[in-house]
Amino acid sequence: MYLYHFSEEPNIEVFVPRVKANRQNMPPVVWAIDREHEFTFYFPRNCPRIVYTRSEGLSERDEALFFGSSRSDKIVTVETGWYKAISETTMYRYMFPAESFKLFDETAGYYISEQTIKPLQVDAISNLIEKLTAMNIELRFTPNLNPLREAILQSVTLTDFGIHRFEFART
Repeated sequence: MYLYHFSEEPNIEVFVPRVKANRQNMPPVVWAIDREHEFTFYFPRNCPRIVYTRSEGLSERDEALFFGSSRSDKIVTVETGWYKAISETTMYRYMFPAESFKLFDETAGYYISEQTIKPLQVDAISNLIEKLTAMNIELRFTPNLNPLREAILQSVTLTDFGIHRFEFART
């Protein structure tokens, strides 16, 4: 198995463990994500986004509210103002050997390692919107993420979700 790290920087030669700004209580680590969840990083780094997945136990009300008539099991919603940046950004996917990593969050597909990691390879990924839609992921745009965030946080049955970089969302 391989794990991945995404960046807008094309030439990182080594990943040194560091303390993440929003996880000051953790030791320095290198973060990675599994193949199944890598699509959540097909966005510019600071792009606020909400990702959610249809899963077992979803109430009829939440099914209608969050998925409507969509046939996709995965939906990503971003603010409209990010459309151009998403369209024009190239992301770089760094491939890591999985040996030194341990699972941190199964739902999100996050792994961590306390070791310095040298990537095995780096791939440029452009046409991000096209890549997402080719994966049958529904990409939605909205002027403001706050109403969706509040609805998700109030839901009891929508449990497979991620709210990314919300500090950059419109208020």
